[in-house]
Amino acid sequence: MPKTAVDAPAGVVVAAVRAQTPAARAGLRPGDRIVAINGHPLRDVIDFHYQSGEERLTLTLDRQGQAVAALLERRGPDLGLELLAPRPGEISTCANSCVFCFIHQLPRGMRKSLYVKDDDFRLSFLHGNYITLTDLEEPDLCRIEEQRLSPLYVSVHATDGELRHQMLGQPRVKRDLLPLMERLARSGIRMHAQIVLCPGWNDGEPLARSFRELSALFPAVATMAVVPVGLTIHRGRLPRLRALTADEARALVQTIQGWQRDCLARLESRFVWASDEVYLQSGMPLPAAPAYEGFAIAEDGIGLVRRFEDGFAHVLPGLPSDLGRERRVTVVTGEMFAPRMRALLRGVSVKGLAATVVAVRNEWFGGTIQVTGLLTGRDIQAQLAAGPLGEEVLVPGVALRDSGGVFLDDLTPADLAASLGVPVTAVEASPGALLAALVATAGSR
Repeated sequence: MPKTAVDAPAGVVVAAVRAQTPAARAGLRPGDRIVAINGHPLRDVIDFHYQSGEERLTLTLDRQGQAVAALLERRGPDLGLELLAPRPGEISTCANSCVFCFIHQLPRGMRKSLYVKDDDFRLSFLHGNYITLTDLEEPDLCRIEEQRLSPLYVSVHATDGELRHQMLGQPRVKRDLLPLMERLARSGIRMHAQIVLCPGWNDGEPLARSFRELSALFPAVATMAVVPVGLTIHRGRLPRLRALTADEARALVQTIQGWQRDCLARLESRFVWASDEVYLQSGMPLPAAPAYEGFAIAEDGIGLVRRFEDGFAHVLPGLPSDLGRERRVTVVTGEMFAPRMRALLRGVSVKGLAATVVAVRNEWFGGTIQVTGLLTGRDIQAQLAAGPLGEEVLVPGVALRDSGGVFLDDLTPADLAASLGVPVTAVEASPGALLAALVATAGSR
C-alpha cells in the first residue's frame, strides 16, 4: 500500500485486533491510529462508531507516522476491533466546585487519575458518567443532536436555577439547566437525571420542585434518581454538609413511593427512585424486582441490591451439597451491606464450607462512608490482620480500579496476600461469581 507522511494524526487508536475478523482481514494492527473513515475525519471513538455503519469502510491510518489506506468490509456488527479509551488530557473536565463533590474530599497522596473531574458528554454517552451540562458549547450541543448521542446522564441536583448555581459552587458562568434539557428533549435525546441529596440544601420543597419539573419532561427524561450525599472527613474548608438521618431516609422513601404511585397513574412509569443506600439506611424493605422496571440505572445504585439478592437465590440451588473436605473462607464487604451478606450466606448449606463475613470499616475516609465499592486495601489489611482468616480471603472486585486491579490506595490483592499470609481473591459483583468462589479451591480460578 502507498505511504505518505501524516503531519497531525487525530482519530482513535487500535488497542487490539481479534483474529479472523473484518479488522484482521483488513490488516489493522494494534497501535494503528484510525484518522478517517470514508474521507470523514475522526475526532474520537464516537465519530468512529457514527461513521463506521457502512458495509465498505475505507480507513485512513497513521501507522508509526506514515499514512496507510485499508479497506474493511463488514460481515455483521462486530468489526473485531478494540479501541483505546481517551487519555486524561483528552477529557473535558468540570469547571464547577460542587459543594458535595467527592473528589474534593479525597485525601492527598492518591494517584493523579483519581482527582480528574470529568464533565464530558462523550463519557456520559459511552459509559454512563453523570455530567452537569453547564460547560457545553453550541458545537457540542449540535453534535449531540446530529449524532443522536442518547442516552445522556445529567447531574441535576436542583431545577431551581439559583439553588443549583449555589450547589455548583457559583461558577463564573451561570447557565439555566431546564432550557438545555428541554432543547435536548425536543431533539429526541433521552436523559437520566440524578439528584445528590444534601439535607438542608435541595431536600423538601426544592426536591419536590425538581420532581415536578423533571417529570414534566418524561419520556425524554426517562428516570430521576435520588442518592444521598457521601461525606468524608477530608472536607477541610469545604461547605458544611451533613448526611441523611435514618428518620429522614424513611421519610424520603415514603415521599418517593407516593410520587411513584402518581407517576404510574399519569406516565405508566414510576419515573423516580431512591438509591439502595437510602433504603438500607432507612431499614425499610427493598422494592421487588418489577418495581425497578428493567433496572435501567442499576449501575448507579438503583436496584443493585435487589438484583444481587434475587440472583443469589436463583444460583444457590446449583451449589454442591458436600465439598468433600473442610473449607473456611473470609468474605470482605462494607459495613452497610454486611448484615444482608450475612443473611445471604446463612442460606448456603454446603457441607464442609464455613464462610465468615467481615464488615470492614472505611477508616481511609473517616468511617462515614459505608459502601463496599470505596473500601481500601489498607483498611482491609489492618482489620483482617488479627485473623483467623481460613484458607482464602475473598475481596469485592467492585472496590478495585483500573486494569491492574488496584484498590483506591494503590494496594493490590497480591499485596494483601503477602501481608496476610493467605491467598486473596477479587470476586466480581455477581451472585454466580461469589458462590463459585466460595466453593472453589484457592488458586484454581
